[in-house]
Amino acid sequence: MRILALDLGRRRVGVAVSNPNGTIAHPLLQFEPKGRRDLVATVRRLVAEQEAGRVVVGMPVLVDGRKGEQARWTEAVVSALAEALEVPVATWDERFTTQEAEAAMREAGLQAKKRKTRRDKVAAALILQSYLDAGSPA
Repeated sequence: MRILALDLGRRRVGVAVSNPNGTIAHPLLQFEPKGRRDLVATVRRLVAEQEAGRVVVGMPVLVDGRKGEQARWTEAVVSALAEALEVPVATWDERFTTQEAEAAMREAGLQAKKRKTRRDKVAAALILQSYLDAGSPA
């Protein structure tokens, strides 16, 4: 079963997808939703296109494990997704994934402009790979 992962941001959303047997994450795309309704509709379309059986959303937990304002916003989006989708929606700790994505792309020699257009989908792939590596349900 394919799993779709989201790195949610208020401006951009990164999306990654697993291979069919749910073992390897691949960056898919990033998009700029025009509000929550557009975000949910786009994710619904991607779930159908990718034939995903689950959605994993990165939860922005603070370094000390507490949930801040961004996590509360993310929880509201997760709730909207869970209502709108016919597949399970789970959350996964995303601490440091954006920084890891940036560092990996910098190390690969990508220029700043290219890193910006790929950062969120690479972060989504890191979230998803962590989820898959932990043996979480596929």
